[in-house]
Amino acid sequence: MNDASVLPVLAALNDFVWGWFLVVLLLGTHLFLTFRLGFIQRRLFQGIRLSFSRDGGRGQISPFGAFATALGGTVGTGNISGVATALVAGGPGAIFWMWIGGFFGIASRYAEAVLAVRYRHVDEAGERIGGPMFVLRKGLHSPFLAIAFAFFTVLSALGSGNAVQANSIALLADDTFGIPTYISGLVVAGLTAIVIFRGIRGIAVVSELIVPLMSAVYIAGCLYLLWILRDHVPDAILRIVQSAFQGEAAAGCFAGAGVKEALRYGSARGLFSNEAGQGSAPMAAAAARTPNAVHQGLVQASTVFWDTIILCALTGIVLVAAGDWLNQSDGMLLSMTAFKRIPHFGPELLNLCLYPFAFTTILGWSYYGEVAAEFLWGRGSIFWYRVAAVATAWIGAVVTLDAVWIVSDLTTGLMALPNLLAMLLLSNQVKRETDRFIDRVEESDETLP
Repeated sequence: MNDASVLPVLAALNDFVWGWFLVVLLLGTHLFLTFRLGFIQRRLFQGIRLSFSRDGGRGQISPFGAFATALGGTVGTGNISGVATALVAGGPGAIFWMWIGGFFGIASRYAEAVLAVRYRHVDEAGERIGGPMFVLRKGLHSPFLAIAFAFFTVLSALGSGNAVQANSIALLADDTFGIPTYISGLVVAGLTAIVIFRGIRGIAVVSELIVPLMSAVYIAGCLYLLWILRDHVPDAILRIVQSAFQGEAAAGCFAGAGVKEALRYGSARGLFSNEAGQGSAPMAAAAARTPNAVHQGLVQASTVFWDTIILCALTGIVLVAAGDWLNQSDGMLLSMTAFKRIPHFGPELLNLCLYPFAFTTILGWSYYGEVAAEFLWGRGSIFWYRVAAVATAWIGAVVTLDAVWIVSDLTTGLMALPNLLAMLLLSNQVKRETDRFIDRVEESDETLP
């Protein structure tokens, strides 16, 4: 069966999974948890401050290490080509729904992190691991949903976590520097192997070094572009907001599809970017040395702020203000065209940012995948999963897959379904933990097992 025959099947399956049910469930969960937890977003700056707090409790990595790993796992092509793809497919209104989903998604990220720490597990090696699969098994007593989530996590880690990122790196290196994709693939695979075979501690160390620096560089580049495009920025912001409610056909779409496509693609790409509600980042939270679940929940919630409210917002405004989305259908090339407006080194700056962004995403998702593999097949499977992760990074770089974004949307949606269910049904537990620790989270000496 060739790619041409598989693509319609995957597209139809993706349309079914990402129908109105999942969109409503995702945004509805964000809204429900926002109000159920007393608008936890108001604690956002406390979470940012706690990101740099001292270690406490038991775990493998520091709270900041868990923060950097989770942010590294989310800040990748979703912030660059993912935003561009949402713009092309759903019009400017998709950017607005990405912001809305990100803002309210802070509550979901907080809740899933709290549950992950509360239900984390000590494995055969004495390491603390966790995530929605343990929440589903121990909290909801649903082995079937736990296994399903872990299985979809493995697929998503190897696909959107590894192959998508490696593919973006290879295409940009080829387009900008003329480096053959197989060489880029070998470099990415080699660097991935060096880090992930050191485990979560190695991943956290690399993420702590790379993620803050590259985020600052990318933000500076976007701000410079906004200065260059300053005459178009007000109209771009207005167009984004208006298109979210009035509709505006995207490139290649027929008139009238605007609002529906904006909401759908904004929600899907927003989830791919910040992963709030998907259940991936809580696996990093579960490995943190944290005094209590609420402490790490606030830390992890701040990753959505940096990812969507800051990075995706800047990218979206730049792309709409530049105006190239009306004539360009390729997300990565659209981003590249916008950055070419920076004199002398624009494309090189985008490459400089994308490579480490995508690389840290590969690292973060490699850890998520190995936690899921250990849950499914035991600790002995970790070595073989790491081998598969390295191989997938190379394959993703050298193989052109028209279905790559469809598969990414599909696997993220299939992960989100059981995780959202767990958060809704266990929201009372999150509320109790929040009420217990929220007012003394910074000085509490209590630890969780």
